[in-house]
Amino acid sequence: MIIKSEDQIEKLSPEMFEIVGGRHEETDRLADKSVSFWKEVMLRFCQNKLAVFGVVALIIIALMAIFVPFLSPYSYREQLGIYNAAPSAAHWFGTDDLGRDVFVRVWQGARISLFIGITAAVIDLIIGVLWGSISGLYGGRVDNIMMRIADILSAVPYLLVVIILLVVLKSGLLPMIIALSITGWINMARIVRGEVLSIKNQEYVLAARTLGASTWHLIKKHIIPNALGSILVTMTLTIPTAIFTESFLSYLGLGVPAPTASWGTMASEGNSALTSAPWRLFFPALFISLTIFSFNAVGDGLRDALDPKLRK
Repeated sequence: MIIKSEDQIEKLSPEMFEIVGGRHEETDRLADKSVSFWKEVMLRFCQNKLAVFGVVALIIIALMAIFVPFLSPYSYREQLGIYNAAPSAAHWFGTDDLGRDVFVRVWQGARISLFIGITAAVIDLIIGVLWGSISGLYGGRVDNIMMRIADILSAVPYLLVVIILLVVLKSGLLPMIIALSITGWINMARIVRGEVLSIKNQEYVLAARTLGASTWHLIKKHIIPNALGSILVTMTLTIPTAIFTESFLSYLGLGVPAPTASWGTMASEGNSALTSAPWRLFFPALFISLTIFSFNAVGDGLRDALDPKLRK
């Protein structure tokens, strides 16, 4: 439209200047410079319905694991004298072959499985961040030696290492965590090292080193903040791996000893009664699958929110 007179200017309306192909809300949000990076990540994350479902599911599972063993009238090890009873109003998930309430044991098992998975992931986080940061910052021979050690450890199959350690250390909560962490940190170390190599020659890092900043100061102030996105995604995806591995090893009889309940030990016990009492295997397997799926959904959602270019 060509404007030739002041009369035509007065007739112009705001609707004639509406942005084509964009919504007002989206335009206003993008124009708001006060939105921080992490707030923008959260907004994108909340648009992923599957990731939001994963967060809600994990919160519910965590709350049930915390409160059910306290509030239930039964103990997870109490033998009630009702053997292999089907699910009912009195025993929502039925009972097992020793007369124990499966509902309480499932949520007691959730405590053990989640504790093992999260603790192993935290240990992997600490070792991996320190190893990768030091390797990337020093470079040269130090980097070469440290990464060759990681390569040698990763060359041995992960499950084989864990099984051998559990055979040597015997079954138990602490041996399981140690076994899961012995090589689990390698992936985190490689990711952090890659992040370090990409930022170590940036001006602000070089300036900090010139001023005499220690390695720990560089890791705390520069490496971790810049690699936080990758660390969070890796951490979120490490937890379900540890939970699955614990469940698998407990299923093989290498997990926590009886009468302590974990999802893996319950699945192992329920497998022998699959035809006569299928609920004993169904419920622990259900929550193993739901927890792993939820963590993976959250991890994928977080990864896509941190890098919109990955979104399909």
